[in-house]
Amino acid sequence: MCEKDATSTEHVPPKCLFPEMKDTKGIDFRKELITVPSCDIHNKEKSDDDEFLMLSLSGLIKNNPVGNFHQLTKANRALKRKNKDFIEKQILRNHKLQKVKTTDGKYRIISIGNPNVERLSNCLEHIAYGIYYEEFKKRFDGELKMILEFIEYTDENMQTMKQFIKKRFEVENELNKEIKGKNPLVFYYQFHEPDNFGLIGMRMIFYGTAEAYFSFKPKEAKQPFDMEMKLMESGITTIMNVDGKEFIFNK
Repeated sequence: MCEKDATSTEHVPPKCLFPEMKDTKGIDFRKELITVPSCDIHNKEKSDDDEFLMLSLSGLIKNNPVGNFHQLTKANRALKRKNKDFIEKQILRNHKLQKVKTTDGKYRIISIGNPNVERLSNCLEHIAYGIYYEEFKKRFDGELKMILEFIEYTDENMQTMKQFIKKRFEVENELNKEIKGKNPLVFYYQFHEPDNFGLIGMRMIFYGTAEAYFSFKPKEAKQPFDMEMKLMESGITTIMNVDGKEFIFNK
């Protein structure tokens, strides 16, 4: 993450995202967790961010059963220790409860609001740097961009870009890109081969539903040029096609 001397090792993703055996009655979701070298600042001083990330991701309504279970156990215990306005101040702005009907005809109370995207992005960027080190055995030096698939963006182009990137990854995954991570029900990731400019794509998936997409542009990579992207950024209506599906920007 930085050029300081490594004084410890750090779990990426944070260990608290993985259910404990005391809750799972013997099922081990913490086997062979990924650790990377870290300085004290980027490890010990980020425990609040680790808890924030756990509470944010484990509470997503579309999570798999492991994510839901973690929310009902460890995350719920953490929330009980907080002030009553903790969710409003830290997790979801404009927080309110809402009753929704589930597919089995029952009703469920859920929390809705505006997520702290800036803090979420910072936490996930931290993990991305660690996963890059795990994959390539060197610190990433360059420009990192990300888009969060599980966030509803207010900008229409961002929403379309999110769908476009997701489709691109789905198509490339048909080429049997390796899934990595010893606890895939909690977390796994995939790297794609560098493109002709040297950019490297990666996606991370938490609890089977929370997807985050990354583009690593190493310092030595060429400056990419894409005519469609230039047109889109200029505000011109642009159509991009992936495997027969059209994505329209600047409608």
